Amino acid sequence: MTLSRKAACNTHGQDSSYFLGWQEYEKNPYDESNNPNGIIQMGLAENQLCFDLLELWLAENPDVAGFRNGGQSIFRELALFQDYHGLPAFKNAMVQFMAEIRGNIVSFDSDKLVLTAGATSANETLIFCLADPGEALLLPTPYYPGFDRDLKWRTGVEIVPIQCTSSNGFRITAPALEAAYQLAQKRNLKVKGVLVTNPSNPLGITLTRHELTLLLNFVDAKGIHLISDEIYSGTVFNSPSFVSVTEVLVDRSQVIKSELWNRVHIVYSLSKDLGLPGFRVGAIYSNDQMVVAAATKMSSFGLVSSQTQYLLSAMLSDKEFAKNYIVENRKRLKNRHAMLVRGLRKTGIPCLESNAGLFCWVDMRHLLTSNTFEAEMDLWKKIVYDVGLNISPGSACHCVEPGWFRVCFANMSEDTLDLAIQRIASFVNNTTSSSENSDGYSRHFSSKNSRRKSSLANWVFRLSFHDRERER
Repeated sequence: MTLSRKAACNTHGQDSSYFLGWQEYEKNPYDESNNPNGIIQMGLAENQLCFDLLELWLAENPDVAGFRNGGQSIFRELALFQDYHGLPAFKNAMVQFMAEIRGNIVSFDSDKLVLTAGATSANETLIFCLADPGEALLLPTPYYPGFDRDLKWRTGVEIVPIQCTSSNGFRITAPALEAAYQLAQKRNLKVKGVLVTNPSNPLGITLTRHELTLLLNFVDAKGIHLISDEIYSGTVFNSPSFVSVTEVLVDRSQVIKSELWNRVHIVYSLSKDLGLPGFRVGAIYSNDQMVVAAATKMSSFGLVSSQTQYLLSAMLSDKEFAKNYIVENRKRLKNRHAMLVRGLRKTGIPCLESNAGLFCWVDMRHLLTSNTFEAEMDLWKKIVYDVGLNISPGSACHCVEPGWFRVCFANMSEDTLDLAIQRIASFVNNTTSSSENSDGYSRHFSSKNSRRKSSLANWVFRLSFHDRERER
C-alpha cells in the first residue's frame, strides 16, 4: 500500500452528503450573470454580511493594512519567525473581544489562551491533549458534520451521541446524557468528556442556563471534561441572550480552583463572529495550565501568521469599532434570518425557533415520501440537482429524525437568498399539486443533472439508518 493506514482510513467523513453537496455546487456554482441556473450554496456557514465594515476600517487604517507602524515598515519584523505562544498584543485583543461579545459579564486571561489555525485545529489539539485513541467523547445530536473529521480522524477518539429529539426542541436532558454514558460503557469506551456547541451548529439555538448547569453537574459527577465550542457566540441576534459556560462556572464560586474549574475548556474562532474563516484564527481557553502548556506545544503544527495577528490585534483593539461591529452584525443577521424564516413559512415549511447562528434548522418531514433516511436522501438529491440548492441533510448531522435540514443564509446576497426562496417555493408548489409532475420544477438543467444523479444512485450515506439503529 502506498499510503499509511492513517492516511487511507475512511473516518475523515468526506463521503458524507455534507461534503458531497459542496462538490456538486463546485461543479455548477450559481452566478447571477454567468450561471443563473446554477446551484446556490446554502450549505456553507459563512458570515458575509459585514465585509463593508471590515473594509471601511482597513481603508481608515492604511498603516495597519500596509504593515507599517508610525509610518515605518515592520514587514521584516513580521516576516521573521515568531514564538508559537503568539503576539501578546493579539492575545490581549482576543480576550477583550471575547469578553465584549459576552457583555463583559466575564473576563478572560490571555495567559490561558492558546492560538491555533482556526477552530478545527483548536478542537483537534484539545482532543489530543485530553483523550487517547479508543477513548470517547459524548456529543449531543444533531452536531456539526465536520466533527467526525476534526475530533476522530487523526486522534482515534470515538464519538458517542447524546440523542436529542424534536419533542423538546432538541434540548439536552439528564436522561439523554446518562444514556449516552451508559452506551459508551456498554461499548467498553472510556468517556473523557462532553463536547457541545453553544450556540448550536446546526440548530442555531443557545444553551440555556439550566442545560449548562446540567452539563457541569454531569461532568463533575463523572470526573470528565466539558468542552464548549463557542465560535458562534457573537451571532446571537434574538433573545434569550448568550450565556457562556464560563459565566455559569464563575457563578458557582465554590468550584473556582477546584478540579471542575480545570476541566472546563472553551474553543473560539474569528471565522463566524468576524466572518474571517480564511484568516485561520482559532483559540483554546483553559484554566488548566497543563492543558495550556501541552496545547501550546502542539499549536506549532498550526500557527496563526504574524501578519494576521498584527492586523487583527489593531482591529480588535479599536474598542469603538469592535463594539459597533458586534451590534451591527447581530442586527444584520437578525434581518437575514427573518427573511429566510418568513419565506419558508409562506411555502408551508417551518423552522426550529432559533436565536443565533448563520443558518436555520428546517423541518421538511412533510415532504418525505416515507419516514426514513433513504427518503431524506432522495429529497436532498432533488433539492440539490433539480431545485439547485445545496443544503445539508440532518442525517449528515447525525440527527435521529429524518427530514430535517440545515439551511445557511449569511453567505450570499439578499437577492440570491430571495431567489433561493423562490426556487424552494416553486418546488413545494409543484410537489404538493401533482407528484406525477414533480419534475416540472427542474428549471432548465434537470436533464443535464440526471446524469449526475445516476452517478450517486448506488451511493449510500456512511451513517445509514441501520448504522443508527446499532448506535442506539
